[in-house]
Amino acid sequence: MKLNDYNDYRDYSVKIYDVSMAMSVLSWDQETKMPKNGNKFRAQQLSTLAKIRFELFTDEKYGELLDKLSNDSSLNSDQKRNVTLSRKAFLKQKKYSSEFIVRESKLISKAFKDWRLAKDANDFKIFRNSLENLVDLRKEECELLGYKNHPYDALLDAYEPNLTTKDVDLIFDDVKNQLVPFINKITANNHIDDSFFYQHFDHKKQWDFGIDLLKQMGYDFDSGRQDISAHPFSSHFSPEDARVTTRIDEKNLSEMIWSCIHEGGHALYEQGILTENYGTPLGNAISLGIHESQSRLWENHVGRSLSYWKKNFPLLKSYFPEQLGNVNYELFYQACNNVKPSLIRTNADELTYHLHVLIRYEIEKGLIEGNINVEELPSVWNNLYKKYLDIDVPSDSLGVLQDIHWSHGSLGYFPTYTLGSFYAAQFYNKVSNEVSNINSKIENGDTKELLEWLRQNIHNHGERYDAKDLCRIVTGEELNFKYFMDYAKNKYSKIYNLD
Repeated sequence: MKLNDYNDYRDYSVKIYDVSMAMSVLSWDQETKMPKNGNKFRAQQLSTLAKIRFELFTDEKYGELLDKLSNDSSLNSDQKRNVTLSRKAFLKQKKYSSEFIVRESKLISKAFKDWRLAKDANDFKIFRNSLENLVDLRKEECELLGYKNHPYDALLDAYEPNLTTKDVDLIFDDVKNQLVPFINKITANNHIDDSFFYQHFDHKKQWDFGIDLLKQMGYDFDSGRQDISAHPFSSHFSPEDARVTTRIDEKNLSEMIWSCIHEGGHALYEQGILTENYGTPLGNAISLGIHESQSRLWENHVGRSLSYWKKNFPLLKSYFPEQLGNVNYELFYQACNNVKPSLIRTNADELTYHLHVLIRYEIEKGLIEGNINVEELPSVWNNLYKKYLDIDVPSDSLGVLQDIHWSHGSLGYFPTYTLGSFYAAQFYNKVSNEVSNINSKIENGDTKELLEWLRQNIHNHGERYDAKDLCRIVTGEELNFKYFMDYAKNKYSKIYNLD
C-alpha cells in the first residue's frame, strides 16, 4: 500500500463524522433552543444532511479503499481496528437506500414534533400515526439488515453491538428471579420518609447547585455547557464539546439532582475520549451499554452514596436552609435511596428502575414481533405498570408519552440502561479495589482518582475493544449480574435493616 492510503481513509472518515456532528448540533438545538416554528425547515435541513452523509458513507471508492486496507499487514493494531469497524459500518450502510435514509429523517423530525404536542395535550392519539410509521420503518429496517434468530436483534445491535434478544431475555430473567424478590422484601419494610424532596425549591438555586455538582465531578465547562430540556440528555460534537441538559421541577428537587449527575457521567465519558482519534471508531464510545455504565456509576455508586452526601448535603442545605433545616445528611441519604414503585422512569430508584426498562423492552419486542399494535399502546403500557409495579397510570403524559426515545425512532435503546447499571456495578467493584480509600476521597469531594481510573480503563479506549472484551480486560471476567446483586444487598440491607 502507499503511505497515504490510511491517511486518505482517515481524512474521509473525518469528513463523514463532521456531517454527523453537524446533524447532532441541529438536533441539540431542536430540543433546547429552536423556536416553535423552526421544525419544518429543521426537518428539511436534517434530511439534506442525512442524505449527504449516506452518500459519503456508501461511496464505492470509500469501500474499495477499506477493502484494500483490510488486507494490509503493515497497519498497526489501532489502525486495523479502525478499518475493520469502518468496513463493517460501510457494509451495513450499503444495505440501506438513499430514499430510506431521507424518509427516516423526515419521519423522526415529524414524530418529535408530534410527541411534544401529544405530551403537552396529554393525548396519545396526536403521536399515534407518527409512531406507527416509525415502528413500520424499524420493521422494514430489521429485514434490510437481516438477523439470525429474532428481528429485534437487528435493532439491539445498533446500540449494543452483538447483543441479542436472547441475551436480554436472560438479563431480565435475573431481574425477575433475583432482583424482584429483593425489591419486594425492601418495600415490605419501607420506613423512609422522603417528603422533604417535594417542597418548593427555587429554579435558579437548583440550577446553581447542579452546576456545583457537575464541576465537582470534573465536568469541563470550557468543553461543554448545560441547558434545560423537556427530557434530560447529553450530546457531543467532539471531546471538546460535550453538552448536557437537565430538567428542573420546582416541586421536586430530585429531578434536577439525578439528571445532572447522570448526564454529567455521560459527558465525562465523551470529554475523556482522545482528541487525536476524532472521526474514527477509536474516537467513539464503545456502546450505549458502556456509556450507560458511566452515567449510572456516577449517579448511583457515587451520587447515591453516604460518602457523597456527607460532603454535599451541607452545600445543598446552604441553598435551601428553610426547606432542609430539619434534615441531616443520613436522612437525606436514606431518602435518596427510597425504594418504592414509581410512575416515572427517570425518577425511579436504582432498583425498581429496571422494572421500568423491562416494561419498555417487552413492549418494543411485541411491537417488532407484531404482537402489540401501536393503537393499543396506552392500555398495554398501563397494564404492564400494574403488573410489574402495581401502579395505576393516571394519564398518557405520565404514561406512554413520558419518554422521548420512541419519537427518535430509538427502538432497541432501553435495554442498554439496565445493561449499563450491571456493568457499572462490576466496574465500581474493580475501581474500589484499585483506588485506595475511595469512599473517604468522595467524602472529601475528591473524585479525581476515580475519574482518572475511568479515563485510563474505559474512556481513552474509544472502540478499541468490544464491550464484552473491555469488561473482561478491566474486571477479569465478562458481565456478571452477581456484582449488581451483591452491591444492592449490601447497601439496602443496611438502609432497611434487613437480615
